[in-house]
Amino acid sequence: MTGARTPSPALPDAVLWDMDGTLLDTEPIWDEAMEALARRHGIEMTAQLREATLGNNAVDALTKVYDAAHLPESGRDFAADEAWMIDYVVDLFDRELPWRPGARETIDLVAAAGIPMLLVTNTQREIADVAITTIGAGRFLATVCGDEVAVGKPAPDVYLRAAELAGAHPHRCLAIEDSPTGAAAAHAAGIPTLVVPSQVPVPRASRRAFRETLAGLTLDDLAAVFAAAR
Repeated sequence: MTGARTPSPALPDAVLWDMDGTLLDTEPIWDEAMEALARRHGIEMTAQLREATLGNNAVDALTKVYDAAHLPESGRDFAADEAWMIDYVVDLFDRELPWRPGARETIDLVAAAGIPMLLVTNTQREIADVAITTIGAGRFLATVCGDEVAVGKPAPDVYLRAAELAGAHPHRCLAIEDSPTGAAAAHAAGIPTLVVPSQVPVPRASRRAFRETLAGLTLDDLAAVFAAAR
């Protein structure tokens, strides 16, 4: 992290990064893990079910798989399945984690401008810390995981906590997201959002600006996005 800067009204006071599908191209890894989870419960992961679980916290994703498998309440072992998923995904994350196009360059750009950055992810801390090693924990003022707040995305809790840690008003932060679930969480927190979709489209809404990629983004672009999303 760079030192403090003189705030510019044209730029956000803090940038709040989503991780999976935004900074790192981890969605194919989650695809593999969710397909394995579905098979564990005797069903196949359909495209519709996978789309519904994108960006979800663990409880919401498991609930949707349980519902699709018609599991009775008595057969829903959230703790055991979450532990199984953590082990499965950590093993996959230990392999190379590729960056999304332009993500690393944009992080460097924001850091050079002296804008504080926070990582805001629905992924459990135990899994996230493996990926954060790839990104570089020192890039962030703080990291907030979905299992560290009362309710994960699409609820606003993770984003409100990140804005609090940044010491910034939510309206003066900029979230960068790729999924409908994440964009909904930022919207609920009142945070302007740059949406760079990865696997599924994100609906147009107020306080959202869109780019196809982070590649080539400049500080002027960041200011324009922030203005458009406010």
